[in-house]
Amino acid sequence: MKGFQFNEPLLFERSRKGRRGFSLDEKSGRLTPSGTRPPDNLIRKNPARLPEVSEPDLIRHFTRLSQWNFSIDTNFYPLGSCTMKHNPRINEEVARFAGFAHVHPYQPEETVQGSLQLLFELERYLAELSGMDAVTLQPAAGAHGELCGILMIRAFHNANCESRTKILIPDSAHGTNPASSAMGNYKVVPLKTGRDGQLSPEVVRQAIDREVAALMLTNPNTLGLFESGIGEICQIVHEKGGLVYGDGANMNAILGKFRPGDAGVDLIQMNLHKTFTTPHGGGGPGAGPVAVKKRLEPFLPIPRIVSDGSDSLFRLDFNRPHSIGRLRSFFGNFGMLVRAYTYIREMGPEGLRRVAELAVLNANYVRARLQPYYHLPFDHGTLHEAVFSDKKQKETGVTTLDIAKRLIDFGLHPPTIYFPLIVHGALMIEPTETESKETLDEFCEAMITIAKEAQENPEQVKKAPHQTRLGRLDEVKAAKELKLRYEFPDQR
Repeated sequence: MKGFQFNEPLLFERSRKGRRGFSLDEKSGRLTPSGTRPPDNLIRKNPARLPEVSEPDLIRHFTRLSQWNFSIDTNFYPLGSCTMKHNPRINEEVARFAGFAHVHPYQPEETVQGSLQLLFELERYLAELSGMDAVTLQPAAGAHGELCGILMIRAFHNANCESRTKILIPDSAHGTNPASSAMGNYKVVPLKTGRDGQLSPEVVRQAIDREVAALMLTNPNTLGLFESGIGEICQIVHEKGGLVYGDGANMNAILGKFRPGDAGVDLIQMNLHKTFTTPHGGGGPGAGPVAVKKRLEPFLPIPRIVSDGSDSLFRLDFNRPHSIGRLRSFFGNFGMLVRAYTYIREMGPEGLRRVAELAVLNANYVRARLQPYYHLPFDHGTLHEAVFSDKKQKETGVTTLDIAKRLIDFGLHPPTIYFPLIVHGALMIEPTETESKETLDEFCEAMITIAKEAQENPEQVKKAPHQTRLGRLDEVKAAKELKLRYEFPDQR
């Protein structure tokens, strides 16, 4: 990458008057797909001011942009908490089977028995992995699963003639937890974690009362630490009639090793686009199934997939009077569910346990290599991710943002920065189990080089990135003076 700079002009800037990239004549180009002329009032009086470029220019422009774009298929994503790991191609192949890809959600139940069986079995697998009794596959994302859980918590207490008003949430939780609680019309009560980065049972004991509907607990938490007091915490909450919601976004660290339901957790969402390798982010959509204990099963969204027993037929059951209702159209994001099912069947019990073992090993390897160069606020028990800070680099004026910008010059995607909020200047790194030692070494060497630059040549870091077309943007100005249209020279 030395001497090379990402510098692709806008397509408008490549435009040359009179240049064309098509061969249709004017008349045939104005016909609608049905072969009829559109109404006169819908036809432009003047042609749109679009770039005038040749077909090769057009193709090369967008191909270059696609090649420079970061994706999990081309680059390592060390984003903490996001679990950005490889999506196995066998998942994609199975999801494209005609029997899955071409079914229609309005087909009669008897014509989609294979699809219903897959969903029915996936529910059982997720229940087993989480230590729960029943599962809904409808939620379309992790936060959607949280909202589903909050609605079920409210329905549960209403069914018991209780009107509870508060949700307890540790400061080490995911940021969507308080948002989901507020959407459920609950008052959020924050709880402080201890010096060890964990939630103390005593803190929960002091905060709990009969107004508390539930405690939402991310375990492992956003510091990458396992909440060792989980059993006692669940007991304290249950003694006051509350429920324990487990945020399962970090389940990659405990898969096959620890089942939240066994410790007393009442319900949990699992992010299939994280732990179970369905596409993530811009490659989505996601899926956030919710698993629950038996006492919460009546409140799951409808329809429920049930088996008729001896004849092994599967059907959709809408007769659930205590259900919170339909949460998602049809059966959720079906293609993502097929991918997750394929992954679970491919891996098997031993393979799934190996996921957690390697994810924890990789995170601890990164922690061990970077600890001499970056401040580690919590120096014990790292699981799937390691959270550093910029405390050492700040001595020369280099910040977390500077470190992230400098990483771009090495062709690496920055880790999650400034989260969790309880670590000032946080650098949150999650390598996942799918990355090789060579990839981790490349990342660590870049981070070590940047740490040395921060001491020896801080301006090199503070002015990064150096190889992108644009460097540091004035984000406030960009937001206040947003421009979404290209200005032609004669418009200025």
